[in-house]
Amino acid sequence: MKKKLIRITTIPYSFDGLLRGQLNYMSDYFDVLAISSDSDGFLQKFGERERLPVRAVSMTRKITPFADLKALWQLYKIFRQERPYIVHSHTPKAGTLGMIAAYFARVPHRLHTIAGLPLLEKRGAVRLLLDLIEKVTYACATKIYSNSFGLAEIILKNGYCDKNKLKVLGNGSSNGIDIDFFNPENYTCAFKEQLRTSLEIAPGDYVFIFIGRIVKDKGINELIRAFDRLGQQYENVKLILVGRTEEELDPIEVSSKNSISGNIKIKTVGTQMDVRPFLAISNTLVLPSYREGFPNVVLEAGAMGLPGIVSNINGCNEIVEDGENGLIVPPKDDDKLYKAMEHIYLNRNKDFFLKPEKIRNRIISKFERKAQWNYILNEYRSLS
Repeated sequence: MKKKLIRITTIPYSFDGLLRGQLNYMSDYFDVLAISSDSDGFLQKFGERERLPVRAVSMTRKITPFADLKALWQLYKIFRQERPYIVHSHTPKAGTLGMIAAYFARVPHRLHTIAGLPLLEKRGAVRLLLDLIEKVTYACATKIYSNSFGLAEIILKNGYCDKNKLKVLGNGSSNGIDIDFFNPENYTCAFKEQLRTSLEIAPGDYVFIFIGRIVKDKGINELIRAFDRLGQQYENVKLILVGRTEEELDPIEVSSKNSISGNIKIKTVGTQMDVRPFLAISNTLVLPSYREGFPNVVLEAGAMGLPGIVSNINGCNEIVEDGENGLIVPPKDDDKLYKAMEHIYLNRNKDFFLKPEKIRNRIISKFERKAQWNYILNEYRSLS
């Protein structure tokens, strides 16, 4: 009989965005159950697509003590019923509740993957509380996996867990990159021309693209200030924003909202289930984030042959090598970000970076998806 493996995320979209295909792959070797919230039926759709059983447990991304206790009890009951060999959690809330419940349910192997630390931007009493929660989560786990080497250093520096419990699998990343799916050759010139025309992007325009949540922590305020300056200086520049806003959790400045709605050179397309078409018509990715784990979007852009302008933070600076396949700038510095965007624009017709095919090959050689799945599978098999 296959051993039981339970994977948990706070919201089901994390299964789709962070772990697409991985649970189905693991089902060849384990009896896999996926647990997450399911307010809109997406979890059920995910289970049907991946051919996996799913269980809904209502979890929130906010601090909600009563709801969290209810979710903790539900998880505990499921673990006692299912008797898993491994519980593997992702995302902060699912990690905390999942590891505590698995600890009390006496699950032998309690694994938690860290893909970012939102608490790093918090201060005061909230930061102290989140630090405590993080330490409790790690204490209840038997193994902690950081999805980047830089993030592992931050975890150790903050004393969240002992180095013997912490590990980075492969070259980092939670899921690697599907190099066949993210391939620029999937899109014809005619398709790209049609999409650019629909977005009022002229043939000679240089297109920067941001993909992610439209929130403060992703550096959106700095990006909008930098691009406003760039757009005032140069005619043939555009910025595509792909992603949703989060007004309650992490709103951007009013001035940024006004620029996004009022600047005709900024094109907003909202959340997209498939970001490849927008990468295909763009020239450079910009991700001026304050914090990351191991950003999938930088891998995706690189696989599509795009250089990236990224913040000098863990994850980003492990994918982008300054001057080779992009530029690295300090976080929270719109002036340096502007200068980097200007530099790339002014040198757009020169061999400033590696050729697109070489940028793509760098990603393939280190982060191919099935290779990363095998790192995880081999880790599961090594547990005893």
